[in-house]
Amino acid sequence: MIDEAIVAIKAGRLAIVPTDTVYGLATTAYRDEPVRRLLCAKGRGDGKPIALVAADLDLLFECVPELRGRSGTIARALLPGPYTLVLPNPARRYRWLTGSRPETIGVRVPRLEGSGREVLERAGAYAATSANLPGESDPATLDDVPAVLQAAAQAAVDAGPLPGTPSTVIDFTGPEPLVLRAGAASAAEALHLVASVV
Repeated sequence: MIDEAIVAIKAGRLAIVPTDTVYGLATTAYRDEPVRRLLCAKGRGDGKPIALVAADLDLLFECVPELRGRSGTIARALLPGPYTLVLPNPARRYRWLTGSRPETIGVRVPRLEGSGREVLERAGAYAATSANLPGESDPATLDDVPAVLQAAAQAAVDAGPLPGTPSTVIDFTGPEPLVLRAGAASAAEALHLVASVV
């Protein structure tokens, strides 16, 4: 189903894909309407942000050229890895991903293997969120993904059991870093590492 997932993502349809943490619901990051469809399927409002997930750092910097200086240093220190970084977005790119804070953007470069890596490398970049419904547990297996999301997706890639803990989310846009979600990686280690390089 890898080919089908890549076709679906590039066409702006939904696909269920394995990440380094949990199963995600993904679509192209480059257009407004597919992301609205993703939000609608998941039952999230337009004010909620969605992460821009890139296959590697080079592509991430190509997608968001303003990630230079401090932002670029932070990204290079923590990515690839199980982090979602909220960074300044001065050009207000990808307004459909940024929710109610267009001056910021959440970015991910996961460390992937196998089918998940192939999907992301061939798709290039996608918008993704955990393939669960609001308030429900994060899916560690494809069977954990709610039936309503499986029905909404044009393709699904099964990579077997995943760790099941979502990415650690850290906001670096304020005067001090803010841990928005404790997750798969140590926030304390991340903050210590960032403090040593910026």
